[in-house]
Amino acid sequence: MEMVLTPEMLLRAYAAGIFPMAESRDDPVLQWVDPRHRGVFPLDKFHISRSLRRRILLECFTIRTNSDFAAVVSMCADRPETWINETIYQLYLALHREGFAHSLEVWEGGALVGGVYGVTLGAAFFGESMFSRRTDASKIALAYLVDRLRFGGFSLFDTQFLTPHLASLGAVEISRVQYHARLRLSLRGRADFNRQGEVPSAAGMLQRMSQTS
Repeated sequence: MEMVLTPEMLLRAYAAGIFPMAESRDDPVLQWVDPRHRGVFPLDKFHISRSLRRRILLECFTIRTNSDFAAVVSMCADRPETWINETIYQLYLALHREGFAHSLEVWEGGALVGGVYGVTLGAAFFGESMFSRRTDASKIALAYLVDRLRFGGFSLFDTQFLTPHLASLGAVEISRVQYHARLRLSLRGRADFNRQGEVPSAAGMLQRMSQTS
């Protein structure tokens, strides 16, 4: 009999330092991944370039949290190659309903043009995927997300893998051993994604970010 993966089992996997991926959208089989090298964002080292700062201050976009989590996951999967299959999609929707998965969204009028989603456990945020339909939309989403995580008391922002895009914003790569040590400490902590409440102004967010970055 095939084992049915539940949201509770998925949370236990995150607590053990592993996460699921599918080979493709149409592949029903999930692979469990524990990379030898892990990408993480030091929450006090997020890099905002002068050009990104200017773009944020223009406030061309509206930032929201959890207003359309399902759409964020769907748009993250809307690319030629994706590891988000139907099983993963449904599991993260279930985690969202239970309060363990969250999205930060970038809106332009009535259109969702960027966003990021992930899972929270203890004081750890496990970033899953992001997308961008406008210039710098994903960078802006990450800036507001890092500010929210810092305000909420998070100590670990796991990006799974390090990409040049994430590295340009301050993400770094650590070993599996280092990651598991940080994860254990973060799981003992308590944090709240919603502690910040309403999304802050661009100026307020940038001022806080500049104090320690």
